[in-house]
Amino acid sequence: MGPRRIALLAFLAGLLSHGGGLLAAPGAELEAVPVQVERESARHSAEGTVEAVRDTLMTAQVAGVVVARPAEVGLRVRAGEELVRIDPRAAEDQAAASAAQVQAARAELQVALKEYERQRRLFEKAYISEAALDRARAQRDAAQARVAALEAQAKAVRTQAGYHRVTAPYDAIVSEVPVVLGETALPGRPLVRLYDPGALRVTAVAAQGEASTLVPGGTVDVEVPGFPVLHLPAERVQIFPAADPSTHTVQLRLALPSEVHGLKPGLFARLSWRSPGTGEGRRFLVPASAVVRRAEMIGLYVLDRDGKPILRQVRLGRAEGERIEILSGVDEGERVVTDPERAARGR
Repeated sequence: MGPRRIALLAFLAGLLSHGGGLLAAPGAELEAVPVQVERESARHSAEGTVEAVRDTLMTAQVAGVVVARPAEVGLRVRAGEELVRIDPRAAEDQAAASAAQVQAARAELQVALKEYERQRRLFEKAYISEAALDRARAQRDAAQARVAALEAQAKAVRTQAGYHRVTAPYDAIVSEVPVVLGETALPGRPLVRLYDPGALRVTAVAAQGEASTLVPGGTVDVEVPGFPVLHLPAERVQIFPAADPSTHTVQLRLALPSEVHGLKPGLFARLSWRSPGTGEGRRFLVPASAVVRRAEMIGLYVLDRDGKPILRQVRLGRAEGERIEILSGVDEGERVVTDPERAARGR
């Protein structure tokens, strides 16, 4: 057999071993173990995401050039701490002008008040007519109204000037800062995003009918990869009253304890619980070493009736030491190969 023929056979064997769902080439006997089955009350799960209860996107309310940006991604800030500052000079000048107008109007009001008092005393002595007193009263009232209007205008200008300084509304962690120094901010443009790390929750989606299996007095397990499993009372779960008409799923929310540290918004989370009284269920467990991961595909090599390994896609559940739960893809009585690399090579 020539070298080219040998190379061609090796290439074909590689295609057979790596084509998901194809039979691996027969060879020496592969070590396989039966799928372990545990009987228990039915278990349900829902996959979701860790979210912040308070997640705020702060946008510009005035136009101007960004002249300061103390906020950085990952920075912990206190309530009232400055995050971004937009050039406030024009607004400050306008506020100063409004304050000066208020002072001038108050001075005019003092003159109008004194003039009214003088005219009132003259009227009491019958030195002037009632019409003259009415004119003095009208001038006084007009001066008072002018002061009130200018004070309100000055207050609005001060409020507008305050928008040039963006501050943290609560103790938080900065998650995004989509602006840089020198950029022009326009009303509505995002400036800073931050969240409260002390108030997190898991928002998950449960299949139709799954949410009804949550019963008072039960326990919900919260699994986030890389973190210890949390065991929380089922009463903490909020079940939304309406289902999604397109997917026929129900949204669940579970507030996490404030003492949990290290979790971040966006992490994957799984809620799982048992429903007593719904009959006996089955759990399928296999060795963790038997799991095959190829890109986005997760599978197992399962022996068929002829003892040949077939790569089958599965859905994983919880890991328990050296074993891992299989939620779908295998059945009782089937045997899985413990050495997937050897099965893939077909040796």
